[in-house]
Amino acid sequence: MRHSRLDFEYRGASQSDARPLLVCFSHLRWNFVWQRPQHLLSHASERFDVVFVEEPIFEAGAMARLERKRIGPSLQLLVPVIDPADAHEAVWILQGLLAQELDALGHTTRIFWYYTPAAIAFTSELPRDLTLYDNMDELSAFKGASDTLVAQETALLGQADLVFTGGHSLHAAKCDRHPNIHCFPSSVDAAHFARARGSVTADPADQAAIPHPRLGFFGVVDERFDADFLDELADLRPDWQFVILGPVVKIDPAGLPRGPNIHWLGPKSYAELPDYLAHWDLGLMPFALNASTRFISPTKTPEFLAAGLPVVSTPIVDVVRSYGEIGLVEIAETPIQAVLAAEALMARPREPWLTQVDTRLAGGSWERTWADMEAKIMAALGIPILASYSPPLRETA
Repeated sequence: MRHSRLDFEYRGASQSDARPLLVCFSHLRWNFVWQRPQHLLSHASERFDVVFVEEPIFEAGAMARLERKRIGPSLQLLVPVIDPADAHEAVWILQGLLAQELDALGHTTRIFWYYTPAAIAFTSELPRDLTLYDNMDELSAFKGASDTLVAQETALLGQADLVFTGGHSLHAAKCDRHPNIHCFPSSVDAAHFARARGSVTADPADQAAIPHPRLGFFGVVDERFDADFLDELADLRPDWQFVILGPVVKIDPAGLPRGPNIHWLGPKSYAELPDYLAHWDLGLMPFALNASTRFISPTKTPEFLAAGLPVVSTPIVDVVRSYGEIGLVEIAETPIQAVLAAEALMARPREPWLTQVDTRLAGGSWERTWADMEAKIMAALGIPILASYSPPLRETA
């Protein structure tokens, strides 16, 4: 790791030579599903110049290049494009492309922010002043994960100056593997989802004809989604309607249940979600209990709550610990338990439950989470934070 002279003042100035460069390496596409990386890096771009590097796209006959897209004044997307014939040299190609790009940007200070340990293969030799690993998921447990991810994560932890985890379970699993690790669970843009309260928005056209009660899920439908659980729920209550929003990835859509009361409405933008949730009666989180969900901390939990929707979830550890034990989310191990919990929730008055929800969510905004993270980043860099900077707003593990 390179240690440059940190000879600029941290004022959030607009000039690139007065702002740190934050380079994020992600396994997620920026335009896939709006979640943790997009929230945090959007906040980061207020004081940093942010470059979001996606995984490469392989295009037959392509000349190796980086495609650029400006997302905001201080946030740009880089997508490597490589000919499949050169895949065996992808590490060297990516390293060369990035080295040239980052040098051309000319920043005094570089921060490398990793979501995927796989990126260590082509970045380990590139100079930077701080290496940060935001461990939001246990990627090695996901379907189709490379066998090399575990070794790559070990290498990344060895290089990292600072490690964040996306939930308490991940923190507990990794806390003895790094001396400077901090837990930052899923946060929420409460104002965005609060639009769903009161059903003041028009029911979207593809949902309007669906009867009530409506129980809904939004998010990626993959190996973490328990399709059998949903299928049995739908059979147990044929008069209930189950609305599923989100892309289907890594699993065969033909294997998903297709009962008359199950409605697969496909992906929706982050901006659209409150319009759908405003017309649901209950939030449903039918996560499978397997290796891929052992450490998850679903962002949709506080988002459902901010929308004012009661929630039934399968017993995901971080959901139980953060929301189930204090009565904000009902936990159900089996479909019949989920039915009984849902019946009770839909019959229960929303107050004083909503008051408890709002109290719990008040300390968990993405803005506050980023403020805490940023303070730790600047401390690790040894850069004094000026008085105009907001201090950390909560203690992290």
